[in-house]
Amino acid sequence: MSGKVFSCHKIAEGVGEGELIISKDEIMFYLVRPETGEVLEKAHDIEGKSVAKKVIVFPGGKGSSVVQSDGLFQLMTHKNQPAAMVIQYPETVLVAGAIIMEIPMVDKVEPEFYKTVKNGDRVRVDANNGTITIL
Repeated sequence: MSGKVFSCHKIAEGVGEGELIISKDEIMFYLVRPETGEVLEKAHDIEGKSVAKKVIVFPGGKGSSVVQSDGLFQLMTHKNQPAAMVIQYPETVLVAGAIIMEIPMVDKVEPEFYKTVKNGDRVRVDANNGTITIL
């Protein structure tokens, strides 16, 4: 499937590339260790895995605006923020965080994308042009 391109909708501009990590659960970035990017939330779909410099595919965020923004900010101060975010249900706080912290974010990805990609795939998210490419 290398080279396959999917269309998507830009939320936060930019281009991010990295290993894909897929979560079926919403993510609270406050429960992610800033020093490593490791998800600390108990019983979370990707508990114990790192989101640092990865392209995260997930349904949406959870938690208050303060914990979401602070969690992303703490990751950024340690240079462990995601390379890009592919979100299904964007909400204002997470969108604002992605824009301010310059993390490319997209949604409205064509359904085939979710059937095709798997954890560990390398992808390039080009929010500016509305594409996700499997590398």
